[in-house]
Amino acid sequence: MTDYREAHLVELVDTLGEPTGAATVDDAHRAPGRLHRAFSVFLRDPSGRVLLQQRAAIKTRFPLRWANTCCGHPLPGEAPATAAARRLVEEIGVHGVDLTETGVYSYYAEDSSTGRVEYEYDHVLVGDVPAGLSLLVDPEEVAAVRWVTVEELNAGLDEDPRSYAPWLQGVTGSLIRHLEAQPRPADDAPEPSGGR
Repeated sequence: MTDYREAHLVELVDTLGEPTGAATVDDAHRAPGRLHRAFSVFLRDPSGRVLLQQRAAIKTRFPLRWANTCCGHPLPGEAPATAAARRLVEEIGVHGVDLTETGVYSYYAEDSSTGRVEYEYDHVLVGDVPAGLSLLVDPEEVAAVRWVTVEELNAGLDEDPRSYAPWLQGVTGSLIRHLEAQPRPADDAPEPSGGR
């Protein structure tokens, strides 16, 4: 399955995210790398925890590192949210999640263990899911999953960064900025002042 995905096409982009062409996943991730469109998804439960996945051992880039819920590449011309919804089904068996883009995180990272690179224009997406969400994890994609609070995730990134995928800190930052910008719930609004 992983070898098959390496032959898929990705959309090459410039530093502003404008399309410049296409390449295979394999070609785009060979050193020195080619900047291409990607996505990173966080699923979030009602208590605010996010779902992390440990990447499978057979991954060609950063195997067995902990990462966000799901990530991948849109096909050329495909909307990131459309591709992300498809990959959520393929990787962890979750259907029908409404995804909101929180921002874009561009990064470059070299994987010394595999000789591959990540050079990505990464659309960060978040989707709210119900408590007790049922997962159907593909073991060729995902070694393990766990729910953590954003605070626990930040602490882990600080304490043991080599256990995590190199993009996770940046995409977590995008998620946090998005959550902080959300309006406060109505029940936190000040009481209206008395009438005239």
